[in-house]
Amino acid sequence: MNNPIGVFDSGYGGLTILKEFIKELPDYDYLYLGDNARAPYGTKSFETVYKYTLECVEWLFQLGCPLVILACNTASAKALRTIQQKDLARIGPGKRVLGVIRPTSEIIGTYTKTGHVGIFGTPGTVQSESYLIEINKFSNKTIVTQEACPMWVSLVENNEVSGPEAEKSIKQHVTRLLQNDPQIDTILLACTHYPLLMEQIKKHVPDTISIIPQGKIVAASLKQYLKNHEEIESKCTKQGLRQFFTTGEELDFNVKGSTFFGQSVQANHITL
Repeated sequence: MNNPIGVFDSGYGGLTILKEFIKELPDYDYLYLGDNARAPYGTKSFETVYKYTLECVEWLFQLGCPLVILACNTASAKALRTIQQKDLARIGPGKRVLGVIRPTSEIIGTYTKTGHVGIFGTPGTVQSESYLIEINKFSNKTIVTQEACPMWVSLVENNEVSGPEAEKSIKQHVTRLLQNDPQIDTILLACTHYPLLMEQIKKHVPDTISIIPQGKIVAASLKQYLKNHEEIESKCTKQGLRQFFTTGEELDFNVKGSTFFGQSVQANHITL
């Protein structure tokens, strides 16, 4: 694989984004890296998330990726801007790093009729207030209410999405979000793990409320980005190849990753 598009996540969640990339842009080569050994990122400090994310971006650049997507909301919230402004000229002149928060923020305001949007995210994403800031840029009349869900990533990664613990946690967070703003008619799943909880979340959310995962939005944004930036698009190879790497245990990644990706994955282990 020569110059694939790099897709990075702290664990498995980014596979839900990669799956949509492949549906939208199947000809491109993709290289996925999950930093499973150091996940989850959602409860870690800004400094730690930045350090880990930078290491992963550098590794992807070294393998030839001209473009890296941080398919992780926490990394996008806590590390993207610093990497773009401080590190990119040094570690990858002529290369690009993009995140998942901005493309989602650009259009989430168009989904709501009441002008009230709810967000489920990790503690790190919520604390960063990145969505509040970004949505305000594009839709400053939209009222955004956030709800941090610290257990949800672990529930998904431990395959406990339908157990009593998941049921209790989901009901608690849905109830709290809708009590904080009863006018919410759109809920954004601002974590790439959360689509795997969709059916459980739907049980506690009224049918009048739309629940929006990010994958298709980010994939459409990437397609537009490549159309607008020929200098990057021309560097991306197109043989339809996919490779998967993890800092964690290969077998564990293959089993759990296949659930997120919707088909079998075979990962190689790396040490950073």
